[in-house]
Amino acid sequence: MPLPITLWLVNPDSAMCDAWREAFIDLPNVRVVEGMYQSLEPHDCFVTAGNSFGIMTAGIDAAVIERHGLGLMKRVQERIRNEYLGEQPIGTAFIEGTGQPDYRYIVHAPTMRTPGVIAGTDKVYIATWASLLAIYRHNVETSDEICTVGFPAMGAGFGGVPYKEVARQMATAYKHYLHPPHRMDWDMVIRREKAILP
Repeated sequence: MPLPITLWLVNPDSAMCDAWREAFIDLPNVRVVEGMYQSLEPHDCFVTAGNSFGIMTAGIDAAVIERHGLGLMKRVQERIRNEYLGEQPIGTAFIEGTGQPDYRYIVHAPTMRTPGVIAGTDKVYIATWASLLAIYRHNVETSDEICTVGFPAMGAGFGGVPYKEVARQMATAYKHYLHPPHRMDWDMVIRREKAILP
């Protein structure tokens, strides 16, 4: 069973926040923060919505690096080189420490190989799901539990995914995290696919 976490969904655009509020209305432990990442109070972990090469120089990634320093990007890229031979696949995520006690971790979860439009795909779901799994594994395997997780609007920037679709795919991933299947059969797979696909 999944361990409880609290999601903080962070974006300065009221339309994005409204889309999250609607999509996550029936889901527990969710807080929508209408504001900038830079003004977010201390939390355990923040998810980046980056690219497969760990080049964190634009969008929310740039704000994360401004907060934590270029050393974090270098460590992320080193892991991508060592663990993924230089290109981290979409659908994978890993946790990297920041070295700062009030913002201990980030999750690096690419939504795209290189910056470009991902509208009409399920990549927002895939990256959100990978992030939640990385946090789950971390909490199962270590005593330094991640309880509060900040998420940006995955795929809404360079990805060009409409806000309602961002919110729907992210909420679907969180629903699947909260309610894992009790059995594996094609009926379950079909229901899951219908819930995910744009």
